[in-house]
Order: sequence, then C-alpha cells, then structure tokens
Amino acid sequence: MPIEITMPALSPTMEEGNLAKWLVKEGDKVAPGDVIAEIETDKATMEVEAVDEGTVAKLVVPAGTEGVKVNALIAVLAEEGEDASEAAKSSGGGAAPKEETKPAETKAEAPAPKQDAAPAAAPAQQPAAKQAEAKPAGANGRTFASPLARRIAKDAGVDVAAVSGSGPKGRVVKADVEAAIAGGTATAAKSQAGAPASAPAAPKPMSDDAVLKLFEEGSYELVPHDNMRKTIARRLVEAKSTIPHFYLTLDCEIDALLALRKQLNDAAPTKKTEKGESPAYKLSVNDMVIKAMAVALMQVPDANASWTESGMLKHKHADVGVAVSIPGGLITPIVRKADEKTLSVISNEMKDMAVRARSRKLKPEEYQGGTTAVSNLGMFGIKDFSAVINPPHATILAVGAGEERAVVRNGEIKIANVMTVTLSTDHRAVDGALGAELLAAFKRTIENPLGMLV
Repeated sequence: MPIEITMPALSPTMEEGNLAKWLVKEGDKVAPGDVIAEIETDKATMEVEAVDEGTVAKLVVPAGTEGVKVNALIAVLAEEGEDASEAAKSSGGGAAPKEETKPAETKAEAPAPKQDAAPAAAPAQQPAAKQAEAKPAGANGRTFASPLARRIAKDAGVDVAAVSGSGPKGRVVKADVEAAIAGGTATAAKSQAGAPASAPAAPKPMSDDAVLKLFEEGSYELVPHDNMRKTIARRLVEAKSTIPHFYLTLDCEIDALLALRKQLNDAAPTKKTEKGESPAYKLSVNDMVIKAMAVALMQVPDANASWTESGMLKHKHADVGVAVSIPGGLITPIVRKADEKTLSVISNEMKDMAVRARSRKLKPEEYQGGTTAVSNLGMFGIKDFSAVINPPHATILAVGAGEERAVVRNGEIKIANVMTVTLSTDHRAVDGALGAELLAAFKRTIENPLGMLV
C-alpha cells in the first residue's frame, strides 16, 4: 500500500511552507531518519526526515514550489515489494501546493482535512451573489471553516457564516472568503452578530490599488513580500492591536560595567582554532545586558510572566530573546535559562545563534517562546527608542547607545558613560509599579555588575 508523505508542520504556527529542495529522486530507497527534503518556513530552512521505509514512487510537489499547505501531499513511497509505478498511479496525482477540494456533496462520513484547501475551480468564476448565499450550518448551528479562513474573515470584518463554502461538506476556505470580499458581497461580522449600530467599524488599511495610484507609474518597483515579512507584519499588527503597551525609561551609568568587561576579556584564556589561537570568549555589552535582564527577572519574579485568557503564566526561568537583524527581516533567538548561565556561555551561545540566524539555520525551538526580549540599537548610535512586545512575552527592553554625558553627583558636574533603556510592558500582566520595580532591578544590576558573577 502506498505511503503518503505530507508537508510537515515544523512549528505550532506554521500554515504553509516552501519546498526548497528535494534531496532524493524517484526510485531512491529511503529509511527512517534519512533526510529527504529542505523546507523553508518564514524564518528558517529545515531538513525533513523520512518516517517510513520504502522507495520513492513519486515526487508530487516539485522543488522550488512556494506556499505548500501543511498536510498537503508532497510525495509517495512504495512499500517493500510494491511496484513503484503502481504506487505512483494509485496515489491519484496527489495534492498540489494549493490542494484541490472535493465537491460539496462529499459523503458526511468523510472527515474534513486539517489544511486550508483551495477549490479546484476558482470561486471568482462563480457569480458573486452565490458566494455570499447562506449555507447550511452544522447540527449545532456552527459554520464549518478553516482556521485561516476564519482569521482572514475576522481581519476583514466579515461574517464567515454569510460566505458560501466550496470545501468538503460546504467548508469555508481561504479562497471563498477572499472571493466574497473581492465581490463586495461579504456581510459585516458585527452586524450579523447583532452588535449595536453605534459600534465603530474597524479601520481598514488602504488597498494596494489605492496606494499605487498615489505614485507615478514607472517611479517604483513592486517587490513581493516573502513569508518572513508577511509573518513579521502579521505579528506586529497583532501585538500593537491586542497588547496594551506602556513604557518606562531609565538612564544607567555603565562605567563599572565597561571596566569589568575589559578585565574579563583581558583575562580570557586562549584556545586553538583553525586560524590559530584566539580568546575563549569576547564579551560584549549586549551579553551583559542579557544577563542583567535575566537576573532582574529572578529578583522580580512576578514580572517574569505571560498573559493568557485563562490565567497568568509564571515562568521559573528567564529565557531571554535577543533581536537579531537578518536579510529581509528580524529574528529573535532565545538564550534559555540565562539566569543560570555565565557571561562567557551567553556570549558564545549568542555568537553561534546569530551566525545561524543569518543563514536561516535556526530550529523553531531556538527562536519561539521565551519570557522576555532585548532589542539593542546602540551600535547604530540610537540614544533611546521603544520596542514592540513580541507575544507571548510581557516585556521587552530597548537598549540605546552608551555615551559620555554630564551627570550631577553631590552638587558637582561629572562625566559618565550613560546608557538609556526603555522597558515596553504588557499592562495586562505587569502593572506600572511592578514594571518600575523590574527596571530598577535591571539598573541596579547593570551599575553593580559584579553581582552578575555570583
């Protein structure tokens, strides 16, 4: 019996990916654990391993295909002793990147697929009125729709129950919602739900056509968004529209920190490398900021939290994400249990992850999750700024440049190296006084850096 290989979900939030490369060809034999393909997600390139043993009967989705839905059929294996050509035929051609759906008359006992499938015939070819016709709901009055279709409908202020579904058993899929919106037949969700007439409509961004009309034709180049930029845009909109941010700013004197950093780097042992001997570590100010933030969270444990609708997540360790700029976007590798790690370990770990981040070789578990984050623009000369919180974090620390400034001590003007930091805070999880306590603990640790060594 043919073995179907489907597009894997390489992270909890993955909905589609690009099939970058096949590492096997039809006729090759594979065993469990063999790497058979490379899949590009929004921020990483991951290797996919075979789970079963067999012969590659058919590569359904060609290498280089973009937008392959999770759980879509991508290849077929023939079992031991099975004819590969027959296995390929019996697969029925498999699912294309945008998987075809079965007719709406699919038998009731056939389960709806988990992936968001696109209809075989484009909904745009159907009359617009038909797209918005009321359709039968489930036995409990529920409208069947894919998660992606529901999200698009919600963002557009559309009542998904008013959209005609073309998926199995009348399931509403992404293409149905887009066709209803384009045809102008979609019903506002708030009106259908019986919301008060006075409820203000959610503001909508300018359409692409409206933006392009503002510029002379030929005066610009339209560069399509890649998956990373789409994900960054979606998450930033989510963060700013759902998280009530507030901001706290402090100046930290870092003369003692700079002196300690120099002493530690001068005392670093050497190790042999391909290029000769080099220091075993080279600490940066950012490494010490990461450690100080972790120490502060341990000193103020109530601030080491994440908001959920069902309850507050109180974290036992400080997992500090660090914003790293990469071509085309931003990624936040996480230093796990930074509160328990030495400065040298944090430094070497960050250097390794930054290199792999820029080549998109980080694993999802290396950049997803975390309890807080640090964003440092000091190397660009930025004095201070406010960062956007990255869910599920409740805080993010924006770090500016360290610079010589005039400070007043005991009524006298002195020169000191000062660094401005701003803490962005989720007011649902961390109140003003608690946020101030956390930032004060950070300032105390930064200005007395020997405490990070014990």
